[in-house]
This record gives sequence, structure tokens and C-alpha cells, in this order.
Amino acid sequence: MRTPQQFLDSLDDGREVYYRGRKVENVAKHPVVGVAARHAAKLFSFERGFPSEELGEEVSQYYRFPRGAADLMARHKLVYDTTMRCNGVFNISQAIGSDALFALTAVSKKVDAAAGTDYSGRVRDYYRHVATKDLTVAVAQTDVKGDRSKRPHEQPDRDAYLHVDEVTDDGIVVSGAKAHTTQGAVSEEVIAIPTRAMSERDADYALACAVPANARGLKFIVRPIDELEGNSSNVLSGKDFELETLTIFDRVKVPRERVFMLREHAFAGALAVTFATYHRFTAVSYRAATSNLFIGATSLAAKANGIQDASHVRDNLQLVIMYKELMRMSAIAAAQTYVEDGGLAIPNPLYTNIGKLYSNQNFGRVVDALNDTAGGIVSTMPAQEDIDNPEEHGYISKYMTAATSGDERIAVMKMAKELAASSFTGYLLSLMIHAEGSVQASKLALIRDYNLTEAEALVNGVLGAKPAEKRP
Repeated sequence: MRTPQQFLDSLDDGREVYYRGRKVENVAKHPVVGVAARHAAKLFSFERGFPSEELGEEVSQYYRFPRGAADLMARHKLVYDTTMRCNGVFNISQAIGSDALFALTAVSKKVDAAAGTDYSGRVRDYYRHVATKDLTVAVAQTDVKGDRSKRPHEQPDRDAYLHVDEVTDDGIVVSGAKAHTTQGAVSEEVIAIPTRAMSERDADYALACAVPANARGLKFIVRPIDELEGNSSNVLSGKDFELETLTIFDRVKVPRERVFMLREHAFAGALAVTFATYHRFTAVSYRAATSNLFIGATSLAAKANGIQDASHVRDNLQLVIMYKELMRMSAIAAAQTYVEDGGLAIPNPLYTNIGKLYSNQNFGRVVDALNDTAGGIVSTMPAQEDIDNPEEHGYISKYMTAATSGDERIAVMKMAKELAASSFTGYLLSLMIHAEGSVQASKLALIRDYNLTEAEALVNGVLGAKPAEKRP
């Protein structure tokens, strides 16, 4: 098990990263990107080891294969607890990579049985590599997609989806790009998997593989971190945030042992869905923890304003509490009613997607609740530079005084502003809709996985119809 500094030192490996038009020479030392790197490094200060029977040594709990409800519950707690210890900001560094490894483990066995391949052995060896070396792993799944009305093989530019360019004696060469790769620029490995089901004509895009983050031809373009650079009064973002990248594969060579799917198009959808199920379970687990930021800020803002007993404030607080606890309830239900697949426990897809969909559709109400409670001051309060100016500070503190001192209320309102009325809010509003799968993706999964038989049989019984009968 490594230390935070050992992890940060490992990132100085010649990887190709760009931020705001400039190449980043060392991501851990960069004034902005370095915050995301140090956020990732926090994982290595947590007690997270467990003795792995598969590997015969202690590894991170994130790499613990879930075999039943107890293991899934332990994973839920691990995600929740590490998010809390990172100030309510999810630490994806080993969570998403292990989600992908679990999915690859399950699906690769099916591909081997159908096609006579040996992908499961390669996945097992790669799992041993990342687990025993305590590596962080990003996942590049979402292709840039080009024209959404066209399938991968119909795109004018083949690079709209990651694809195989060439098969060599010792591996493959891949090109294309993936969007929204969380923490890719500050991870040590990148796993690429399909974003959707593929037809036979899409076979070149049915691809799963892994490369080190400093692989030649791999390029990361980091999103602008406006929540840090555009808000001088930020409280949270100076300590913890996660970055996303446009991840470009420019004829990247992948050794054969790191290729886990190559043109087995019939299994691309299964891999995408299995990964999504694991990762949405991770999502409802971390979102339950992140909700504490909004519960705490809403409660403290109400007390600072002296309105904690107002009925509308109690309604606001109740809404945010329910949001959090529904996330946690869906995770617990999904763990307790898991689906078994080849010795692995997969979180119940129905309960996982219900929690994720509720999270998608109701996060805006959580922001509204905090905004309503805190008041318009979160949008109009003076800048941090004014608060810090001795000539102005006395006035600002005097006129910010309410049920608490002016300085206490300023501190609370700065947090409320960051969460509910800043560029960080805009980022969260988009994140909570699209991350770990869009609203539409969760809806499709929910309807696909729901068994209508019991409900239809009940109504048919009332109608006096037999299941096979067709009523006029």
C-alpha cells in the first residue's frame, strides 16, 4: 500500500496533458491541476487495505471482488466514507477502475466461452497488476459520438468512436477520443470500454483495452476549472475537486495482453451495461455523502439567518434529507438483492437505476432548497478581496451580522454561494444529470430491467383474462 507522496511522485512520468492552451509539465505541481492530483492522493492516507484471497496479499478494498451482499454493503460504505473524508467530494481514483474491472471479469468469461478467446486471463493478470501495485485507474467510456443520429460505422469521421486502426503481431493500434474522462490526467492507468451496443458493421468499435496514462499518443485536454479560478471566495474547490478531460488516442499502441475485447461486437452492449450498473451503484453511494454538504449548508444558513424554525425552511431541509436518504436506501436495496453472475455479485440493476434516476431528476430541487434558505445574499455578497480589505471589512462584517456574528455568517454564506450560486453549481447541475449515465440512460435501463409479469397478472386476474388471451 502506497503513501500519498509516492502516488504524487508517480504522476511525473512524461504524460501529455494540456490546460488552458498550455502543456502541463508536472500535473502534481501545477497550481490548478495539482489540486485534483492532491485530492486523488488523499485516498492513500485512508485505511483501506484488506487481505485478498485471490492475490495472497493485502490490497486496497476497492479491488475487493464483490461475492455477495456483505461485500457490496462494504463497498457502499467505503465509497461513502472516502467521499466524506474528501470534504464531500467523490474520490474516483480506484472506484471507477474497479467498477470496470468487475464488469470486464464478468463479461470476458462470456466472450471466451462464445469465441474461444482468452480475455478473462488477460483481465485477471491486469487486475493483479493494478491491485498489487495499488494503482489508480481512470475509465474512458463515453465516445465523442459525432452525429448522434448515426451509428459508429456511419460516422463521416471514424475517430468519433474509439476504434482499432491496426492489428499487429504483438497487439493493436487504436485511434479516436473519449469525453468526460474523470481524473484521467491524474491517474496512472486508463481503461477504455465501449459506450454502447454495437452491430456487426460496428465491429471495429467493439473495443476494450488498457494503457498507462503516459502511453505515447495519449493526450489529455483538461476542462477549465472555473469553480477554482473564477471564484475567489471558494471554500471547497481549493481543497478538493475532480477534473475531466477530452482524452485523445492518436494511434496509441496497446500490447496484446492489455486487449480485453477486439471486434466481439455482440458483447459490447453487455460490457457497457454491466459497467454502468456497478458504477451507478458507486454513484448513489457517493451522492449520498455529497448530499451532506447541502444538508449542512442549508441548516447552518438557516441558523445564521435566524429562520431555522420557519415552516418553509423545515420543508427545504426535509427535501434535502430525503434526497440523501433515498440514495442510501437504493444502494442498500441494490446490495441486498444483488444479481449473481459467474461468482460475482452485481448490484440489483432496478434499485440501482431507480436511485440514480431520482438523483438525476431531483438535484435541481436540492440546489433550490439551499438557495431559498440562504437568501439572495449568496449572489450579491461582496467579493473575497473586499472582505479581506481592512478598510472595508468592518462595514461588511457589521452589515452581514444577523442571528450570528457577521464573520460567522460570511463564512457560511461563502459555502452556500459555492454550492448554490457559483460556477461550481453549474458544474454540479450538469454533473448530476449526466455523470454515471444520463437521465435517458437510467430510464431505459429501468424499463428494460423491470419485470411487468406480476403487475399484468394482477390486472388480468381482475379482468378474468388468462395470460395468453388477447382481449378485443
